[in-house]
Amino acid sequence: MQKQISILLLFFFCAFNSFAQDTLQEIKVRGNSKSLKKSYSVTANTTVLTSKELLKAACCNLAESFETNPSIDVNFSDALTGTKQIKMLGLTSPYLMITEENIPSVRGASQAYGLSFTPGTWVESIQITKGAGSVVNGFESISGQINTELIKPISDIPFFLNAYGSTDSRFELNAHFNKKISDKWSSSLFAHGNTRVSKNDMNDDGFLDNPLAKQINVLNRWQYTNAEKGWVSFINFRYMNDKKQTGELNFDPNRDKGTTNYWGSEINTERFDVSTKLGYVFPDMPYQSIGFQNAFNSHDQNSYFGLNLYNIKQKSYYSNLIFNSIINNTKHKFSTGLNFTYDKYGEFVNANDYSRIDNSVGAFFEYTYDNTDNFSVVFGGRIDNHNRLGTFATPRLHVRYNPWEKGVLRFSAGRGKRSANVFAENQQLLASSKTFDFLNTNGKIYGLNPEIAWNYGLSFIQGFLLFGKSADVGFDFYRTDFQNQAVVDVMQSPQQVLFYNLDGKSYANSLQVEFNYELKKHFNLRTAYKFYDIQTDYLSGTYQRPLQAKHRFFGNLGYETHILDKGKQWKFDYTFNWLGKQQLPNTSTNPVEDRLPEFSPSFSVMNIQVTRTFSSTFEIYIGGENIGNYKQDNVILGNENPFGPTFDASIVYGPVFGQMYYAGLRFKIK
Repeated sequence: MQKQISILLLFFFCAFNSFAQDTLQEIKVRGNSKSLKKSYSVTANTTVLTSKELLKAACCNLAESFETNPSIDVNFSDALTGTKQIKMLGLTSPYLMITEENIPSVRGASQAYGLSFTPGTWVESIQITKGAGSVVNGFESISGQINTELIKPISDIPFFLNAYGSTDSRFELNAHFNKKISDKWSSSLFAHGNTRVSKNDMNDDGFLDNPLAKQINVLNRWQYTNAEKGWVSFINFRYMNDKKQTGELNFDPNRDKGTTNYWGSEINTERFDVSTKLGYVFPDMPYQSIGFQNAFNSHDQNSYFGLNLYNIKQKSYYSNLIFNSIINNTKHKFSTGLNFTYDKYGEFVNANDYSRIDNSVGAFFEYTYDNTDNFSVVFGGRIDNHNRLGTFATPRLHVRYNPWEKGVLRFSAGRGKRSANVFAENQQLLASSKTFDFLNTNGKIYGLNPEIAWNYGLSFIQGFLLFGKSADVGFDFYRTDFQNQAVVDVMQSPQQVLFYNLDGKSYANSLQVEFNYELKKHFNLRTAYKFYDIQTDYLSGTYQRPLQAKHRFFGNLGYETHILDKGKQWKFDYTFNWLGKQQLPNTSTNPVEDRLPEFSPSFSVMNIQVTRTFSSTFEIYIGGENIGNYKQDNVILGNENPFGPTFDASIVYGPVFGQMYYAGLRFKIK
């Protein structure tokens, strides 16, 4: 630990001296805009995280961007991949539609690690929508949608640099370059690299707490804007190469891969993405526009987990044509269009070949009525034909009503349908001695039927003044009912994972109560209590969803000093998360030393960050995660005999590493 802290301080000291001598002459006074925005006039229950919110935590990648926001639950990174998974309404990311500039991005083969492939510094804002979502982007969304907007070349600054280092020996470098080619063309080049260079074993179980890692990620964006003629276009080229190695401390892949000398794992992923967007706004009819989105990506993952081999290659093409206009007047708007998706999977699990081709074509229509005062409704539907899911309809409804000032009541309902990629979405289970068995064989997706669910919910927010300061209180309640689900059963036996179609009930109830208050100027409090009742009928009985806390409490305090001359400012941020007990997978038939209780203990985690802004172009930050140093006991079952029948590294309900401290800097040329 001392060596890691020394490396971190040296990095921080050298970086600070390199930039502290710059003469910064520009002064810009910025408004005190909110970092997290909730609208009283938008129809859907949407929260917007601005770039200011993303700076309140380390935010190394998109998966880590939700630490200060109660709408999204961020799971703890598992002991093998170091990747954090997210949940909304108690459901994991496969039930969320995750888009990048409204083009589906994290899906299929990228479900497990895709959120870690978007660096946080590339993100301009994130829109989180609870409920069924819009039909414009597809039929797969069940519990909500997360859309990420990247920094636009036309509004980007010429140069940005972010350097980061942490005591778990993770180092990152982000550099952005921007060039205005002409009055209509702009281009940005985003370059990202990260690495973890040291082996850490804070719990002395003989396994790495975090993987050794290297990632290179490059994005080149082009934007064309001709406001006079109504044209706007984006072209993106992206390449990413990510390598992870984990396992026992003494594992050497060159020597031990494919043997039982030491248990180890490597996950190597290479991606290439090209996407285009073309939009046209009719000059004489600003309410009417047409947009055309296209995206191609190639995702190639080669990996092994001990003696389990898992390789998946996905080539995808996505196309969406959208036409927006009005009916008589701007109170009645509509969007309609056509959508096509093609996915070619080459998937191999040990000796089993699950390669397949999925494609779908669909048409959608979405009508919006807004009386421009206190009521709006969005009703949409789409018809899709999928080569495995068949022909089906997807209805969605969102309603907003403002009964009085600063009060907004919302309702939503909708249906989602998807094919579960059971191995890609549950890769952590491969890091165990479990066998994998499918109990159904007549379905078209691994022998299983498609997942179908209805989601409906109600929310209310009331803003008011309390002791002269702004405050708001609100709640939302959502229920997801599965008509069919690809059940992943880890409750039957500790040595077995069963996949089968739902036979009985499966539902997720989610209740969130929030209270937010401006304690004093620039000093804000956020609190939220969340209750999840998520149950599934398994073969062995009805259980709460494993590794999901039924009760959670979230608190965040943020304070900023006034901006002084030359932009000098201090920013402080503190986040508290308490998690109640969680249902754990069945380990009751293991030997006593490799058993876990039926439920995990409750625990809390605290994060803190301090930012010192020296000017509008230079700032440094330091912070700590899990500063209370809570660590899960017995993270890896059977770690003394990793090729034995009780080995299991997939049961992670809390932090593995313990305290982690970091520091970094941000430098801009405007």
